[in-house]
Amino acid sequence: MGSGQVTDWQGKHVTVAGLGVSGVPAARVLHGLGAQVTVVNDGDDARAREQAAELEALGVTVRLGDGDTLPEGTELIVTAPGWRPDKPLFAAAGAAGVPVWGDVELAWRLRKPDAAPWLAVTGTNGKTTTVRMLASILEAAGLRTAAVGNIGVSLLDAVLGEEEYDVLAVELSSYQLHWAPSVRAHSAAVLNLAPDHLDWHGSMEAYAADKGRIYEGNRVACVYNADATDKPSTEDLVREADVEEGCRAIGFTLGTPGPSQLGVVEGILVDRAFVENRHRNAQELAEVSDVTPPAPHNIANALAAAALARAYGVPASAVRDGLRAFTPDAHRIAHVADVDGVAYVDDSKATNTHAAQASLAAYESIVWIAGGLAKGATFDELVADSAKRLRGAVLIGRDRALIREALARHAPEVPVVDLDRTDTGAMLQAVQEARRLARPGDTVLLAPACASMDMFANYNKRGDAFAQAVRELGA
Repeated sequence: MGSGQVTDWQGKHVTVAGLGVSGVPAARVLHGLGAQVTVVNDGDDARAREQAAELEALGVTVRLGDGDTLPEGTELIVTAPGWRPDKPLFAAAGAAGVPVWGDVELAWRLRKPDAAPWLAVTGTNGKTTTVRMLASILEAAGLRTAAVGNIGVSLLDAVLGEEEYDVLAVELSSYQLHWAPSVRAHSAAVLNLAPDHLDWHGSMEAYAADKGRIYEGNRVACVYNADATDKPSTEDLVREADVEEGCRAIGFTLGTPGPSQLGVVEGILVDRAFVENRHRNAQELAEVSDVTPPAPHNIANALAAAALARAYGVPASAVRDGLRAFTPDAHRIAHVADVDGVAYVDDSKATNTHAAQASLAAYESIVWIAGGLAKGATFDELVADSAKRLRGAVLIGRDRALIREALARHAPEVPVVDLDRTDTGAMLQAVQEARRLARPGDTVLLAPACASMDMFANYNKRGDAFAQAVRELGA
């Protein structure tokens, strides 16, 4: 099963690793193509049994509670993206010479010959927003498109469904890229790189290398973050990529763009990459005020989306119209209310330090609500960078002591309220304490820099609790 399209699945022994959101559709599709499918899954809970029963009714074999043993006769493994590369199943596959694909790889191999090209986006933060902005811009240009991949429509559904697309806006996680060696995008962007998921990838270098796979074989543009100070930088990843002849490196910056870059000049998003005579000319695309919210990191998202859309050939007017039409998902720098001259902003989606840093950079004077599950993160750099903006801090959640210690080291003059409770009333108390610390003109910002699962089902529920607490203040 080399790199070409597999046309004959009849009787092929395929093992699908993991039930979940990608495993179940993969198993259905492969079974429908005539493959002999076995699903292996670590868990054996009620939800897994329910999914297993549905697949077994079709004639798929399911093994619950044993995700480590390679089923006999396996010719290919299709894995859920979250399964770690060091699992015994993959070691066994390697020893037996069995290839491992992710669901994204499977979708890529199953595309029709004249399938819609992919405009692909990855990065530690901002992926979903950028992909949805991109889809909005492509729609404004009159193109048939969808936001797919890690969000929205499943990639398998997009490539196999009845719907015909001109072009797809594809969000890819580092996990998905790890298991997708032959994906070749029309153009792709890496928005940023910050330490995340290092327990999964094993090292920052391995994580960066998986992100960099998105540039492999690009035809038109490799879009990178010209402002990033991370090492390796997204520009380094472009340099290392093996791309098609004529493919260009296109930077985006919040400053004035050089040739082959998109950037910002006096409140205007401008393109000096996809214009005639880029050494002298620039094309106005949109105003900063067309981007919601106009926070710095979100302007960067808009520039990356614009670069990919322009690489695909859309007119400047579609960039403006698409950005105006776009509304961000909930819990991403969402303005909840103003109470007594203080703005209350919900950025519960800021589940790591990199996202929280972008959020804190958007406001001048902040009472910061933070804390939760740190997932191995450290907070010194975040606090040192943001210290001058902090009016006060209210800490919640299991790992709040790590943030408290960083505040003591780098912002000793900032008053800190440490809430030692994890019940449902904790968020209301946090908001009340923040109100006490805030002055008119301040922003009370929920940007936890941590995951939510110690206190809430997910970041949505955490954000909802914050918004509800703010509404109670206003009442």
